[in-house]
Amino acid sequence: MSIKLSAEKIFKMAMEIEANGAQFYKDAARKVDGKAEKEFLISLARMEEEHGTLFGDILGLFNDDGSDSGDDHDDALIYLKALADTKMFFKTDPPGSTMEEILHSAIKAEQDSVIFYLGLMDMLSDQKDKRRVDAIIREEMEHIKQLSLKAAELGI
Repeated sequence: MSIKLSAEKIFKMAMEIEANGAQFYKDAARKVDGKAEKEFLISLARMEEEHGTLFGDILGLFNDDGSDSGDDHDDALIYLKALADTKMFFKTDPPGSTMEEILHSAIKAEQDSVIFYLGLMDMLSDQKDKRRVDAIIREEMEHIKQLSLKAAELGI
């Protein structure tokens, strides 16, 4: 069975992943004591929200350019959404209470996001769609960089 996905469906999932990430960072910020740590986590939450908005704006272009607006309830999409909900920024698992736990969880979630998007990009045939998904990957890689720099700064 061949699974066909459009970039439109991927961007809808990306919006949900970004929303999950924003909630993760907000929850994490409530758990840490240090002002600098709280501000760092809140800034990451804002970035996730901005990325979700960006992906929503890009998604809005699909109706204008005639791209796929297929059924969002097919089995493949339901499976991939469940994967996104459990692999990237766990909805059911709250962030740890220390910066070390939070950073390790966040880096892993961002890495999983990159892997998720790379796998999905392989399923696309349209080069324009691939470029759009590549933009998501670059954003997630920037998050990994920022998280890794923070971990190094804290000696983790």
